Amino acid sequence: VQLQASGGGLVQAGGSLNLSCAASGRTLSFVAAWFRQAPGKEREFVARISESGDNSVYGDSVKGRFTIARDNARNTVYLQMTSLKPEDTAVYYCAASQSGPYYYASSYVYWGQGTQVTVSS
Repeated sequence: VQLQASGGGLVQAGGSLNLSCAASGRTLSFVAAWFRQAPGKEREFVARISESGDNSVYGDSVKGRFTIARDNARNTVYLQMTSLKPEDTAVYYCAASQSGPYYYASSYVYWGQGTQVTVSS
């Protein structure tokens, strides 16, 4: 499975961005998640969505501002980000196929290459 993340960019604080993660090579019939990593920091859990899309969980720092969704017909997972803050600046990674606690990056088998999100103040 190959994951391709896209949609990052530069946005002002308070703005919005929508990230996409497209899977190829196999249908995305896995749990999927988004993580992020800022310079000098560990990779941080952002959001996770179940295989069917009917269950999702969020990191405390993004709860109420970000929404994870998926379209299994398109093999794509999305992350809608609103009310962005400068502290949301990071490289965002999509991941799939969870085999351990959902908030651990090491629990996921497949990873995308990352897309940069920069929020200016």
